[in-house]
Amino acid sequence: MSLNCNEIDKIISELNLEGSFIQEVVQPNFNSIALYTYKPGSPKTIFISLEAGACRICETRRKITKNEKPLRFNEMLKSKIKGARILSCAQIGKDRIIRIELEKAGAIYVMPQAQEHAAKKAKSMQTDDEDEFFFLYIRLWSNAGNIFLCDKNNLILDSFYRRPAKGEKTGEELSLPEEKSLSESENAAITEKFPVRDFSELAESYALSHPDYPELTFNQKVDFFYSENAAQTSLESLLEQAEKWYESHRSRQSAALDRLKEKRETFLNAAQYKHQGDLILAYGYALDGSSNFLECEDFDTGKKISIKIDPKKSAQENAANYYETYKKQTSGLENLEYDIESAEKALADLEAQYAKIIAEKNPIKLEQILRKTQKPKQQEKKSHPGLDFLLDGWQIIVGRDASENDELLRHTVKGADMWLHVRDYHGGYVFIKNRPGKTVPLEILLAAGNLAVYFSKARKNGKADLYYTQVKHLRRAKNAPKGTVLPTNEKNLFIKLDEAKIREILTRIE
Repeated sequence: MSLNCNEIDKIISELNLEGSFIQEVVQPNFNSIALYTYKPGSPKTIFISLEAGACRICETRRKITKNEKPLRFNEMLKSKIKGARILSCAQIGKDRIIRIELEKAGAIYVMPQAQEHAAKKAKSMQTDDEDEFFFLYIRLWSNAGNIFLCDKNNLILDSFYRRPAKGEKTGEELSLPEEKSLSESENAAITEKFPVRDFSELAESYALSHPDYPELTFNQKVDFFYSENAAQTSLESLLEQAEKWYESHRSRQSAALDRLKEKRETFLNAAQYKHQGDLILAYGYALDGSSNFLECEDFDTGKKISIKIDPKKSAQENAANYYETYKKQTSGLENLEYDIESAEKALADLEAQYAKIIAEKNPIKLEQILRKTQKPKQQEKKSHPGLDFLLDGWQIIVGRDASENDELLRHTVKGADMWLHVRDYHGGYVFIKNRPGKTVPLEILLAAGNLAVYFSKARKNGKADLYYTQVKHLRRAKNAPKGTVLPTNEKNLFIKLDEAKIREILTRIE
């Protein structure tokens, strides 16, 4: 239940904000904001919530958590009214719209503890800058709450929620209810219809846990009620979202891990392909050039078996196919083990993250954690510039321009990492991160080479010569553009761009 008009009047009366200065503005999430105000001997944190069914304004003593990313309306308010003096604060009639009149001294930031002296001194020194006047309107309507910052002519400078279809957008005049005086009987009727809650049970329960605490003010009752009750409803809703997020990610990651383990079982039986190749060579004389299967006796078991073949190919060619499969699966087993280990670690990290989420009792912090988990990978803050790819356990980093190339060389890659770059064309640097004791496989080198051509001016040609060497063999070129290096001990590689391979690699971006 949101605050009614009479409760809002009582809140404002207790706040007594006239003459206070706004020191800071903090927006913890997408439905609330806090104003830190000060006047001598009376610092206050004014919390404003636009949550549907729980619209309110009150003083709070709880810590307001800052959002990790600056939010639009918050930053605008800071630039406009930080340091402003509150001239008046009142509800317009009984319409649950609060109007705060603000004055900000021109071109100076007035420190509260020396406010009058600084203001007089500043005005005597700067006659060209006029004071600014603003109106901050706080509309506490359930399902239609909003906050507007307007100039002295009531033109909207910005709003918490932008709703152009309702005329609530920058530059438009804010539509306000007509202000009219109410008779005593009308006031009495409204008071009877919308009584001020006393929260008597709440005060008693709070006193039991805080026996030394003085009698609660109405602001304190409101803050405690919503933080303990309305916030609990919000907390339950957020935990439901967290559970859905967790189940979705866990099922997807578990399925991926199961597929990797099934693939490992297949790879562990790679020796069968070598054995089948041996059988094809041993019974090659039995190939008739028309059958898709070779029927023969397994000289290990003595049983009759059937081996699939290509009738258009010779025994040697069919055997070579089986030997190639054996070789790929044997060499791929090591990389597969790395992928399984990474998948198991990701699943363990997910479990730990979910445990942290469900242990969080502050709904504001919980909402911030959830928003971070739902952030697209492209928006996540990375430890280094460029693009990351993970192929068979090998990390490939691509710098797309001179700045990224230079940053990667200075702070990310190390001497044993591999560097690739196209010859005679401008383009990004591609790095293959070293794995101790491992040699870069040809397939990974070709994938990195394709990326080097793709992220260069040679892409239009579809092919290019490139060279590669370890980072420790690069030397910075003096008086050359940023990121320019001179390689030594380099080797040459010709790459014809493989569009299918590039498409597949680009799906593996981290």
